[in-house]
Amino acid sequence: MTNEGTKEKLDIILEAPADFTSPEELYQDLIRTIRKYHPSDDITMIEKAYRLADRAHQDQKRKSGEPYIIHPLCVAIILADLEMDKETIAAGLLHDVVEDTVMTLDQMTTEFGTEVSFLVDGVTKLTQLNWDKDKVEIQADNLRKMFLAMAKDIRVIIIKLADRLHNMRTGQYWKPEKQKEKARETMEIYAPIADRLGISKIKIELDDLSLKFLKPEVYYDLVEKVDLRKDTREAFVQEIVDEVKSHMQEAGIDAAVGGRVKHFFSIYKKMVNQNKTLDQIYDLFAVRIMVETVKDCYAALGVIHEMYKPIPGRFKDYIAMPKQNMYQSLHTTLIGSNGQPFEIQIRTFEMHRTAEYGIAAHWKYKESGSGQVAAGSEEAKLSCCAKSWSGRRIRTTHRNFSVWSRAIWTCFRTAFTALRPQGM
Repeated sequence: MTNEGTKEKLDIILEAPADFTSPEELYQDLIRTIRKYHPSDDITMIEKAYRLADRAHQDQKRKSGEPYIIHPLCVAIILADLEMDKETIAAGLLHDVVEDTVMTLDQMTTEFGTEVSFLVDGVTKLTQLNWDKDKVEIQADNLRKMFLAMAKDIRVIIIKLADRLHNMRTGQYWKPEKQKEKARETMEIYAPIADRLGISKIKIELDDLSLKFLKPEVYYDLVEKVDLRKDTREAFVQEIVDEVKSHMQEAGIDAAVGGRVKHFFSIYKKMVNQNKTLDQIYDLFAVRIMVETVKDCYAALGVIHEMYKPIPGRFKDYIAMPKQNMYQSLHTTLIGSNGQPFEIQIRTFEMHRTAEYGIAAHWKYKESGSGQVAAGSEEAKLSCCAKSWSGRRIRTTHRNFSVWSRAIWTCFRTAFTALRPQGM
């Protein structure tokens, strides 16, 4: 039986910001977040975008009954958490204005310039009615439009990921059939894109929320069972963290050490792939060591392998051989003093930032008022995707939609590989 108290508590944790915070409070949160990382105090464009979006959505409500402006504000806050530039945040605030209000794209270009209007247009769905197309084909056309815009400016997909994340956070207001439809789309399209871009902060949450709506019984049962032994696991992880900290200090390695339980979708996937129950999955948690240099990473690995017995075949060096999404870290699985297996990840602070924020961590902008992309524009590196798909017209049906998705995904993967920084 699913623990209803656990379900209610989890819903509050995920959705309270959207349900119980006023627009003005959220706007002030947004500005505070921006000022933490933006060297300029000039927020004129963001202020203007918020006021315009607030007026445009004034009479609109979300299915929850809250003012619609809450949604674009939360999208903008997610973008600010990724430390995106002011043009991206302004586009996040305005992303539904053209689609859902009377304002036109030309008017937006006049107000905010071509850069912001391009970003907004990239995430705006095609609205013209075509009775010859079914729902799946319309969805494919919208995805095609978004991918082509993304090929010119990667910020388009980052805005769309923030948009999808907030919609999934508040998905309890959808009808059950829509919850499953959106969750399946998220799991098949948006979570893999977030993974490819290396934005684990978004990818992990999208995976967990998709599981929550696709298989609610499995999800809440997993939440309940993990929670039952939470105190025991936390005590075990803390014991390892304390031991590792002590040994790092003795070795003269300046390190930050922490522990975490792996996210629910990751646990569920491991249970399915290995055909095991939760009680048979031992490495439910990982200890993370963060240091200043690559040299310290390998020094810390030597200390760890001296402390605990490593499991043969469970060591991976993603520093020497990074993943395609720029992820770098040393992974090793060990046996604790009580016989319990656990994983340790070792990386530099810069590697950790890249692991959390992915391509957003490397997206640098000039601080001039022009909002121009810095030299060595990544846009040119993604142009191959646009060229590859320009002019193609594919009639998409329920039968061939997955084939089309794989084809455009292959194109995106190729484009992203070209975008990776040199030496990564």
